[in-house]
Amino acid sequence: MQYKHIHKAIFLDRPNRFIAHVMLDGKNETVHVKNTGRCKELLVPGAAVYLEEGENPARKTKYDLIAVEKVVTDENTASQKTILINMDSQAPNKVAAEWIRETKTYFPKLTLLKPEYTLGDSRFDFYAEYEDHTACPHKSLIEVKGCTLEKNGIALFPDAPTLRGLKHVRELSAFSKSGEYECMILIIVQMKGCKFFTPNRETHADFADALKEAKAAGVKIIAVECEVTLDTLLAKDEIEVRV
Repeated sequence: MQYKHIHKAIFLDRPNRFIAHVMLDGKNETVHVKNTGRCKELLVPGAAVYLEEGENPARKTKYDLIAVEKVVTDENTASQKTILINMDSQAPNKVAAEWIRETKTYFPKLTLLKPEYTLGDSRFDFYAEYEDHTACPHKSLIEVKGCTLEKNGIALFPDAPTLRGLKHVRELSAFSKSGEYECMILIIVQMKGCKFFTPNRETHADFADALKEAKAAGVKIIAVECEVTLDTLLAKDEIEVRV
């Protein structure tokens, strides 16, 4: 996916989950934060952040905060490096749609892709139909989770307890057991360079247990890292998943 009109700024503070104060071109600016999660390990005073300038003059805020630089330390060598993390919570579904259309490993011949698919009392990020070498139609339910939390080179989700995420995982487990649908939980890791993905048991043990049960029920759990630049977010390679 592509962004336009990117500006670099310095993060100052975040009075609530919707806005932040930054220093932009020597001026204090109030910006919209495109992620309502805590992001406490990312949005620290003095961090370099990147803003997309909006095109609607009627907006209350002129800019959206979409990415942040984070200094990480290699636990083996103690060396440090700076990585760029996309924290736009609307981006993972857009990237996921691109990945689903392009991958041939899980969707060899995609014939249908519907976002925001309602099934009974449930709503999933995507419903897909595809054919494989047998020419048999397959029906898939796909739930997408954006991952912005990194610790010691490990990608973690969630960064806060998520009852909504827990509900999604349990619903997919039930649909997978029914045999009518193939089910997938697609983790879009909004950074590059993590060694593997694992659920954040310390933050939400029930979610970690549910993810393990989902795998046992036949739900595919896929983690895809992204290449992050100042104006793009592109799905790249799968990384190992440990549940």
